[in-house]
Amino acid sequence: MKKLKEFFKIIKLSSCLYCLAGSAVLAFGLYNIHSFSGVTEGGMLGLTLLLYNCFGISPSVSGFVLNAACYIIGFRILGKEFAFYSVVAGLGFSGFYAICEAFPPLFPGIAELPLLASILGAAFVGVGVGLSVRVGGAPTGDDALALAVSAKTHIGIQWVYLISDLIVLLLSLSYIPWRRLIYSLLTVVISGQIIGLFQKSAPAADPSPEKYCT
Repeated sequence: MKKLKEFFKIIKLSSCLYCLAGSAVLAFGLYNIHSFSGVTEGGMLGLTLLLYNCFGISPSVSGFVLNAACYIIGFRILGKEFAFYSVVAGLGFSGFYAICEAFPPLFPGIAELPLLASILGAAFVGVGVGLSVRVGGAPTGDDALALAVSAKTHIGIQWVYLISDLIVLLLSLSYIPWRRLIYSLLTVVISGQIIGLFQKSAPAADPSPEKYCT
């Protein structure tokens, strides 16, 4: 009980609010833009789609296993604070996405404008994830993995995102025309750079900048 009280003393309300705000932005963007744009994803979502199309493995199974593995890796490397803020971000994302689903999409014709969809989608993902990453949280499994890899390798988080997304997108050429992947590449490049800017802007007093190097 004493250790639990000491742990919650270091948890910041402002950091929790950052995670929730980021989750809201991310959920809004994924539902209203990515879900209807037809732009392929990198990261864990792209990997689950790849496994489904190539091996018939259901995303419900592969997504759970891959995200759980990433969170476990993140917890072992980044500790309890990361785990707590990630739970806040993850639950917030699920809740906000459910709220978004209760309303019709704001941009139903976004698929007809793939370039605009790529840029807007990247902005929402970059800002949404960036707000959580800034305080050491991860709304999804690939964010947890990116934070952990950045902490261990001293590679800026935006480059970790780019490398992992490029690998998934290149493998996705096995079932997706390359013209469609151009827009996805644009999305991951922009969103990764935005996340990197948020990570670099973390206040000096916050321990996360020392972990997630630039």
